[in-house]
Amino acid sequence: MTSGRAVRVAQHSFLAALIGLVTVCGTASAQMAPEEASGGRYTFSWPYEAEDALKPRGGTTKGPPVTRVTEMTEAFQRLQAEGLSTFERDRRAILAMAGGYRASFDFLEVVGYPADYIPKAPYQSWGTEYVYVIADEGDFISLQHLLVMSIIDDEGEVRGPFINKHWRQDWHFEAAEAHTYRGANTWERTQRSKKARAGQWLQTVWQVDDSPRYAAWGEWQHEDEYSSWQGEETWRPLPRREYSVRDDYDALVGINRQTILPTGWVHEQRNEKVVVPSPDRMTRRLAMEYGVARYDRIQGYDFSEGDAYLEATAAFWGQVRDYWDRLLADHAVLHLKAQSDQASLFLPLFRRASEIAEGADYSSEANAAFVRETINGYLADAPERGGGY
Repeated sequence: MTSGRAVRVAQHSFLAALIGLVTVCGTASAQMAPEEASGGRYTFSWPYEAEDALKPRGGTTKGPPVTRVTEMTEAFQRLQAEGLSTFERDRRAILAMAGGYRASFDFLEVVGYPADYIPKAPYQSWGTEYVYVIADEGDFISLQHLLVMSIIDDEGEVRGPFINKHWRQDWHFEAAEAHTYRGANTWERTQRSKKARAGQWLQTVWQVDDSPRYAAWGEWQHEDEYSSWQGEETWRPLPRREYSVRDDYDALVGINRQTILPTGWVHEQRNEKVVVPSPDRMTRRLAMEYGVARYDRIQGYDFSEGDAYLEATAAFWGQVRDYWDRLLADHAVLHLKAQSDQASLFLPLFRRASEIAEGADYSSEANAAFVRETINGYLADAPERGGGY
């Protein structure tokens, strides 16, 4: 990796964590900037509310133009092939999410439950993002999202690309158990009977530092025009786009649907915002929002610096994932001191990864010790372990 590239990775990984460009579950705090539009807009909103009060929030950055793919992708053609088993068609639907995209993210509250509820401004953002297949073991597939973003500054110059590790989605066929969010920074092991999980894929979503976020079982459905997966209702922590500006609710309770299309995919969410005083008690619902993330496949965009970052840091992030896996295996209930991104707990991991991408020569043993010490600092009660990590 060149020194210039390494500096950009290191600087942006640190600065983005501070100003909000590193985000959770597909949101990058920046104004959406499609080639066809001059700014964000909504045609489905609250028509009787003051326009200024409901102007979409997000950021102000814009990116250079990109070229969308307009022909059916090879991945979608493979998904539509005749004679596939249901299991293989499911796999190809998951693998079709890999590749380079221009992503847009839209969230709009559509219901306020209290009589005096005041609608909050919708949210829009964008990102250029590559989805990498980092594991494919047949009945287990892991997809790592990486932001590779260039922005246009006030003088009209293009800056970047800036590299940031983003969210991860794991898919496990007929998984027997998962840790699901219970509120109050607590994840609890949930088990599923063999009959109940038959034919289902467990999707587990992890935060930027590979800490847990949410998990749900669901089945893929395949049509001539698309393939889609919808999970059951799940709890999840607040995303960055919300906790940075909201303190009136504690968790999301939502349903996800991911739809694979000929030139990309769409992630839909229906989220209720709830007030939660304890892990096992939900007192009231505050509002409900719709969310749509569109991943439009693009061509001609240079993702090579993302490739280089992922290659340079693969072993380190593998150790991070392994340690989280061990903690989850050892704890039926895992309680963190705070939400990892909200409390900036992930910053040491991002700094270490940036140093490695820059060429720092840490031994595997030193990295393992660093990972153990850092992640144990997340825990309300850090485990005492001997040997290994």
